[in-house]
Amino acid sequence: MKKQTKIWLTVIVILIAATFFGVRKWSAPSGSVREEMLSLMPTDASAVVFADFAELRQAPFVAQLYTWTPKPQADADYVQFVKETDFDYERDLDRITIAVEKRGQDSALFAIADGKFNRQKISAFALKDGAVLKTAGREIFSVPANGTTKKISFIFLRNDRIALTNDSNLAAFLDAQRRSEEVAEWRTRFERLAGSPLFAVIKQNAALGDVLTAHAPGGLRSPQLSTLIDQLQWITVAGKPDNDRLRVVAEGECLGENTVRQLTDVVNGVLILAEGGLNDAKTRQQLDPGMRVTYLELLKSADVSKIDRGDSKSVRLVFDLTPGFLEAARKAPPAVPETTPNKPPARKTPSPAKGRT
Repeated sequence: MKKQTKIWLTVIVILIAATFFGVRKWSAPSGSVREEMLSLMPTDASAVVFADFAELRQAPFVAQLYTWTPKPQADADYVQFVKETDFDYERDLDRITIAVEKRGQDSALFAIADGKFNRQKISAFALKDGAVLKTAGREIFSVPANGTTKKISFIFLRNDRIALTNDSNLAAFLDAQRRSEEVAEWRTRFERLAGSPLFAVIKQNAALGDVLTAHAPGGLRSPQLSTLIDQLQWITVAGKPDNDRLRVVAEGECLGENTVRQLTDVVNGVLILAEGGLNDAKTRQQLDPGMRVTYLELLKSADVSKIDRGDSKSVRLVFDLTPGFLEAARKAPPAVPETTPNKPPARKTPSPAKGRT
């Protein structure tokens, strides 16, 4: 692969991965930049992720996270890219929203990125190994991906906004017709998360439960939990910095009261069993005392509640991530015994909740 292509792909991957992605809008009312970006997402997406880096950079928790995260050695090619384009994602990427579309075993990504872009320099850099297609007043740039026939395409929607995709047809995303009922479904979830600078909205496809089970620590695995999660129609996860901690709110939404009731009981049971595992004599001997206290604090901060919005029912889980948790997570996972809760003990009676996330 040519050197310039490698540099460009590095930046595209960063933009797409950033968040453990004439244009037709969703007929959204005029509003914030955030609402405008979200209105450009395809309604047939399986997930949409949003991150406001301009806001997150100001948060003490995020500053602590940057300190905690290992810094990779600076890539010489990326340093050269920054020099030639004046764009550094750590400094110049303000916001990004990413849509994921499942297509069989593959996924297509479509992203809108806002930032401080030098349009002329970035365009010139892309043309070193790529090409530009001029059609209907648009300039769509494409660059080869991984030395194959696949391409990554992008377009400047304006000087401070880029749309990009790993799909072969960027124009299809830009010109897609969006049905009003699908627009309303997504917009409702976005509005509930209006106060969070970082969130993901997932439209369920009966597969997330297995994924979570496969990656969960041993003590938090539960086939029953996996089955119930697969019955949810929507899942949202949002993070909002609060001084030196990150408040995380996860919500699962469906139409059935019985599913919500069972899911609430199981989540409470898993939390109780995880606490019990951390208090086990063997775990006390094997786990660093400071780490054990940190994990217990996390579990004790968790609050499970049920929400009734009339036409839908939800389970909400809220917990705090602290600098202590980041430090503990870097060292080792908690040694919590395997559990398969069927009829878990009641942790506490969930409080009914209404209103916005």
